[in-house]
Amino acid sequence: MSELITHECGIALVRLRKPLAHYVEKHGNALYGFNQLFMLMEKQHNRGQDGAGIGCVKLNMPLGQPYMFRERSDKSNALLSIFETRLDQYDALLAEGRISPVGAASVKEHFDFGGEVLLGHLRYGTSGNYDIECCHPYLRPSNWPTKSLMVMGNFNMTNTEDLNQVLIDRGQHPVFSTDTQTVLEEIGFHLDEEHTRIYREERAKGTPGADIPAVIAEKLDLAGVLRAAATNWDGGYAISGVVGHGDAFVLRDPNGIRPCYYYVNEDVAAVASERVPLQTAFGVNDSEIREVPPGQALLLRRNGDIEMVEILEPRERKSCSFERIYFSRGNDAAIYKERKALGAALVPAILREIGNNLTNSVFSYIPNTAESAYYGLMDALRLHRRAEVRQALLDAQAAGKLTPDLLDALILDNWPRGEKIAHKDIKLRTFISQEKSRTKLASHVYDITYGVVQPNDFLVVVDDSIVRGTTLKQSILKILARTNPTKLVIASTAPQIRYPDCYGIDMSELGRFIAFQAAVSLLRQSGREKLLDEVADACRAELAKPLHEMRNAVKAVYAPFTEAELAREITNLVRPKMEWAGEIVILFQTIPDLHTALPGNSGDWYFSGDYPTPGGTRTANQAFLHFFSKRGGRAY
Repeated sequence: MSELITHECGIALVRLRKPLAHYVEKHGNALYGFNQLFMLMEKQHNRGQDGAGIGCVKLNMPLGQPYMFRERSDKSNALLSIFETRLDQYDALLAEGRISPVGAASVKEHFDFGGEVLLGHLRYGTSGNYDIECCHPYLRPSNWPTKSLMVMGNFNMTNTEDLNQVLIDRGQHPVFSTDTQTVLEEIGFHLDEEHTRIYREERAKGTPGADIPAVIAEKLDLAGVLRAAATNWDGGYAISGVVGHGDAFVLRDPNGIRPCYYYVNEDVAAVASERVPLQTAFGVNDSEIREVPPGQALLLRRNGDIEMVEILEPRERKSCSFERIYFSRGNDAAIYKERKALGAALVPAILREIGNNLTNSVFSYIPNTAESAYYGLMDALRLHRRAEVRQALLDAQAAGKLTPDLLDALILDNWPRGEKIAHKDIKLRTFISQEKSRTKLASHVYDITYGVVQPNDFLVVVDDSIVRGTTLKQSILKILARTNPTKLVIASTAPQIRYPDCYGIDMSELGRFIAFQAAVSLLRQSGREKLLDEVADACRAELAKPLHEMRNAVKAVYAPFTEAELAREITNLVRPKMEWAGEIVILFQTIPDLHTALPGNSGDWYFSGDYPTPGGTRTANQAFLHFFSKRGGRAY
């Protein structure tokens, strides 16, 4: 993705299943859980740079001692800032002689994050502000451990206003900030209800007051709390939390939109948004990492027991395909394979554009996240050429025309040639205040390899996705044109992005999508601009319907045009003014080929407009009305 799109947050959870003394004996110090949490977060730093936060619950702390801790930061280096601050605290305690590296009891008593349950969160903001108050985990404290709650997540709810109204109708006074606050309060309400139910039962039985907290901790039905809380949630989510007495959970949405993985052994249970951080942190292979099933919660009990429980009935799996195309780290074995398949799927369209002339074609990629797809493209091109050569050899042999010269020509000619054309140097924009200067300097973020592309060559460059097209127009195409090819082909491994996302990716303003701009441009060119008024009326009519009856009226904007027509207009819109007059072609992945390449990850609403939840459809209709009324901002 040659332009910055912020996206899903990252979560990490470490649950130590044995006393801290065990980890001192096995690993040499009492900070095993803390160190593993840092590793899981560091290996997911790609998932959030707006802020970070960590939390800790210590089990079975004596009365009068704190048991729940939190640290958050919204600094640019939030992750390092947090862990350096906590390690400074640890070092100070060591220097004072209050703790010992091998003294588990002293570490647990004095070091804030010397506990058994540790949470970590990396934030990319999709709602709320960008200050520290919006950083996870969110905390709902109480002097009852079984009422105290800490929550974090990788999620976005499409119906936050409706959820806040539920709180209001109960008589609460919610503070409208983020959907995280709403989720925290909803879980907290049902947690309070469950706590009070058990408390009253025990009090009626005559259980001594001092014994009641332990009984509540034993009987508390966390799965029931989550079922009651999640009833009205509409969105994509992987939500994690811990109750003050030590029960922890991770809940995934019923469509499996947001990713969530876990690892369990006899010593530890751990959760992360991606599989590879777990593999790296614990030194295991991918077969030992499991996925939290859609609609289910991984419950990590205070006694160390682990249980997977269905909370919401699973619906059709619609895992986010952008996770596989771009967002998740590409060193995951499955994702690497899928990205190669995305590149390979582009071969037929590319060969048509270059007339099967591999001899005079140079293949490359931009940005670096498209590298895996590029390797897949090159593998598929070589297989294509190998099949051609094999058939030509068989034909020549059958005709008795197989000569040494023909053999040399077939083996040596017309093979695909890959080169490193674009090199990313450094971002120069952040300290320049004038927009004109920023745009000019952005053109130097990438440099090119000179002398590789010849004037009669085609240059084919793989990009993983094209959202707004601004970076293509302002810099990328100008940079690549400096190689002076006969034709420049940009091949996107993702289909045309036509609809807003509302489940975590910051792609919400319909009017900014280059595919939508192309459709509007074609409508105006063909004298059918009135269709926009009709779609606006249709969107208003849909928004007046009950949520589950709504349809996506925005699809009508694209209906008059083929994918090829839209691609040509996208090319026209992003072509910059420049001296180079060669041909530019932009190709896009097809949705069927996307699904073939990404089995099990069929979430494609930003391409197809087919949303997995009713709130998504509502968002699409509202996003069009925002465009129509020239209103900026998110439509959810």
